[in-house]
Amino acid sequence: EQMRSALATARSAGRSLGLRGNGNSYGDASVNAGGHVLDCGGMAGVLDFDSESGVIEVEPGVSIEQLWKFLIPRSYWPKVVSGTMFPTVAGAAAMNIHGKNNFKVGTFGDALLEFDLMLPSGEVVTANREVEPDLFHAAIGGFGMLGLFTRLRLRTQRVHSGNLEVRAISSANLGEMMASFEERKADADYLVGWIDCFGKGDALGRGLIHEARYLAAGEDPDPARTLTLAHQQLPPRIMGLFPKSQVWRCMRPICNDLGMSRLNATKHWMGRREAKQAPHQQAHAAFAFLLDYVPGWKRAYGPGGLIQYQSFLPKETAHETYSRMLSHCHARGIVPYLGVFKRHRPDPFWLTHAVDGWSFAMDFRVTDRGREALWRHCRELTEMVLEGQGRFYFAKDLVLGPDTVGRMFPADRLEAFLAIKRELDPEGLLATNLWRRLFEPDSA
Repeated sequence: EQMRSALATARSAGRSLGLRGNGNSYGDASVNAGGHVLDCGGMAGVLDFDSESGVIEVEPGVSIEQLWKFLIPRSYWPKVVSGTMFPTVAGAAAMNIHGKNNFKVGTFGDALLEFDLMLPSGEVVTANREVEPDLFHAAIGGFGMLGLFTRLRLRTQRVHSGNLEVRAISSANLGEMMASFEERKADADYLVGWIDCFGKGDALGRGLIHEARYLAAGEDPDPARTLTLAHQQLPPRIMGLFPKSQVWRCMRPICNDLGMSRLNATKHWMGRREAKQAPHQQAHAAFAFLLDYVPGWKRAYGPGGLIQYQSFLPKETAHETYSRMLSHCHARGIVPYLGVFKRHRPDPFWLTHAVDGWSFAMDFRVTDRGREALWRHCRELTEMVLEGQGRFYFAKDLVLGPDTVGRMFPADRLEAFLAIKRELDPEGLLATNLWRRLFEPDSA
């Protein structure tokens, strides 16, 4: 009823309404300048759980953190999680998030079985792959522009231990990293690559892969201990002494080109040593939520913060295009301070970023002096991605222009989405800065 009231209030005020979970998108996906924003985080109840199948029903404001903390003592884990545990389930569905196991299990939408969606009219519609299939495939990844999730039903992963077996593989360059991914993806449950974006020449794209697999029944001698929340909890201090909440303060003085190039080089050489060691076990939460290890890490970038530029390229063009992009970053003198590399597979959702290929997430520092040059640099990178038949991810975007959408999606899928938007929301009641920037630039 409060959701219906929010829709009615926005309509009567002649304002648009944007939706917000926990505000974890990197761009303007939950910003609605001149309009209203509905915080859905308070609708956070677990409605049902089947301990035999692992199917769970939740309200939209349940966070990934709440989800895994409910599941792990019951020997389950979410099928797909992001690199931080704080997004809501509705936000994860609206953005169709992906994890380090995308090549194996697909996106968050692939784990969704059914949802209830409140349309702008206030009507609630149930959608799944058989009932209202168009709405199902359009709303997942539709970044909240078709309606408000009120209930979501999803599959989860049975686990026999609270630990994963983790192995490190050092890569001398991008080609070697991609070959290692392809060699290992059939047997791995998770694969993620860190790239030292400062590497040049024969070391272009050098980095470190972490491969992880679930432990089979009987491999963990003490699952009753490892499946507890206490075992999964990320430690608040480094070596039991220095509080992690203050680490960002130590990082800020080196958050510049010189400092980050040296830090990346150090991490690469440490990774080479790590790769020579035997596999080790690591808790699910520690492996999955690396971004949460350092609370407030974004503050290390300074008052201008950062943008993350994440592109997705098919396997046929990925190596050449990503090599060009890294070389272009060096030529422009605008090098990402962090690079994360993943393998992906396609999915059936209408506005999906997923491809049979790869993604490369680049973190760029933003400063007042360099902002204009950075945005221009990203436009140049975008052109390379589009020439390589690539796509982008709305949860991470702040720099794409309106010409991008029509070039990265198949025309029939894009028109189908816009048609269902016109049908369900003829007033244009649901809108955000992201929507206007990419789909209605004249009104932005």
